Amino acid sequence: MIKLRRLLAKSWALSKIHYRLRGLRIKGQPEDKVWYFAFGANMHDSAFRERRGMRPIAWRAGRVRGYRLRFNLDGRPFGKAAPANLFPDPNAEAWGVLYLLTRASLVHLDSTEGVPGRRYRQLWVDAEDTDGNRLPVVTYIADGNETDGNPSLRYITLLRDGARAHNLPDHYLRFLANVKHAE
Repeated sequence: MIKLRRLLAKSWALSKIHYRLRGLRIKGQPEDKVWYFAFGANMHDSAFRERRGMRPIAWRAGRVRGYRLRFNLDGRPFGKAAPANLFPDPNAEAWGVLYLLTRASLVHLDSTEGVPGRRYRQLWVDAEDTDGNRLPVVTYIADGNETDGNPSLRYITLLRDGARAHNLPDHYLRFLANVKHAE
């Protein structure tokens, strides 16, 4: 157990250096709890738990006001897939899944999303769960294209299935059902 703690402490210190070299800071301690807002493929267990190896402490459906979901990023294959992104819009809201994580888990999630890097960056905002509780959350946002593309069928299916599995509201499920996928 002592060796594991030393390894975690060393890993945490290296992560702090990695972020600092990119002009960012990691706040808090590895065991501190933070809420993460997933609005894209991470709403689906196969992406979040299996592919990214995340083990959330808790989860619940929630929304972020002042942002809307867009598909304005370049995906793979180029021109045939557009991943989800958040875009500021004072009259909109984006629904997703709120996951409670440790800060150490968030650093791991960052690494699977390429943060810090050239695409996504962390965005701290207030979210609201379905009971009306307000929570400070971290999510990801990127500088997207001016025009939206279409997500791949595989990608939008992850969003739709993840949203259904986490009991997002019917109006949001209908919104996702009407998103046209790339051919």
